[in-house]
Formats: sequence, structure tokens, C-alpha cells
Amino acid sequence: MALPGWKKVVAETGAMSAFAGRFFAEFWRPRYEFREFFRQCFYVGYQTLGLVAMTAFIIGLVITIQSRPTLVRFGAEAWLPGMVSVSLVREIVPVITALICAGKIGSSIGAELGSMRVTEQIDAMEVSGTNPFKFLVVTRMLATTLTIPILAMIADGVSLYGSYLGCNLHATVSWDLFWYHVFNSVWFTDFAPAFIKTYFFGFAIGLVGCYKGYFTTHGTEGVGRSANSAVVLSSLLIFIIDLIAVQITDLMGLN
Repeated sequence: MALPGWKKVVAETGAMSAFAGRFFAEFWRPRYEFREFFRQCFYVGYQTLGLVAMTAFIIGLVITIQSRPTLVRFGAEAWLPGMVSVSLVREIVPVITALICAGKIGSSIGAELGSMRVTEQIDAMEVSGTNPFKFLVVTRMLATTLTIPILAMIADGVSLYGSYLGCNLHATVSWDLFWYHVFNSVWFTDFAPAFIKTYFFGFAIGLVGCYKGYFTTHGTEGVGRSANSAVVLSSLLIFIIDLIAVQITDLMGLN
């Protein structure tokens, strides 16, 4: 018998929380799968870097171009580098980077583990004495948690370079002057909360992707469903985490 909508949400939330608890329990328990962990870091980081960097560059360029006419109207064009840099570092770049990784990495993890589940590869690992949760889940969740913050930092730099080029499309702003305005506007209290929340973004992406894939049912049709729901749910969690992070920083007086 199918559960009502709200009961299904509560049940899945509880199951996912238990899944996260199992991750923390298995994390400290040897044997440690370093080779698989580094392989996943390479996949999450290096193979996603190009897409993240390209998107960050375009975002920095477009936001600068779109913001300039409004500031010119109020005679505040000199504020353009500082205003755009704060917007990019505090909010836009971390969230966009996480959403890109949710679409590329979350769906990939869900589909990969889902395929292994429906073809009984995970069951075969259990029979052979291997801990599939340790090998498949812990390594992937660690990789997303630790790699996505690094991608976000790189994306910050690339987006600011795009902003620099955007500032020079209609005026001439020297390299030194641009970065002087950026570093005068962006403080540690702007960067630190944005950087910290990317760890939670990465953890959420890894958690949802692994959970959906690990418990895939209904054959190959379920694989596609798992990949799709991994993207949707992880994207929703990113916005929820971001909302909570903004409220916490506001209560702490960091905004």
C-alpha cells in the first residue's frame, strides 16, 4: 500500500538520515579505500573543473555587464567591481557551482550505483566479503564533500576574472585598480560562510546521489528514476541549506 505524500516524505527523510548515520559510522572503521577515494576525487574535481570554470566565467562577465547600466544611472559606476565581487563570492558562485555538480555528479552517482544494484553487483560484493557501503558510498560522499569547496574557490577566481573583462568592455579599468576595489569590498566574513556552506552542499550531493542509487529498484527503469530524483532532491537541499546558512549568518551579524 502506497503511503500518503507527507508520510512518504517523513519516511524517506528518516531513511536518508539513517543512511547518513551509517556513513559516519563506517567512515572511522578500517579498511580505508584510499585508491577509490582519490579516483572519485579526480572524477568529481578534475573532470568537472572545465564546466564549472566556464560557467563561472560567463556568470562573472554577464552580471558585470547587466549591473553596469543601473550603477551608471546613479553615478556609481566606480562601485561596480566591489558590488559584483561581493555578490559573486557570497552567494552566486557557491550555489551555481553546487547546482552544476548536483546535475553532473549527483546524477552520475545515482545512475552508477543504481546500475550496480539492479545488476546485482552490490550483492556480489557482499557475498565476496567486500564492504560495498565502504567502497562505494563512503568514498563518493567524502569526494563530493571535500572537492566541491575547492571547485567553488576556483570558480570564485574565474568569475572575478570574467568580471574584470566585463568592466573593461565599456571603460578602462586597470588590473591593479580592479583588484584594489575587490579586496576593499570582500572581507573574510564574506568569504568564510560561503566557503563553509559548500562543504554542506557537497555532502548533500553525495548523500542524495548515493542513497538514491544504493536503494534503486524496478530494474533499468529505476536507474533513470534514481538519477533524476538525485538531481532534483540534491538541488532542493542546496537551496534549503543556503537559506539556513543565510539565516545563521544574519543572526551572527555577518551580513
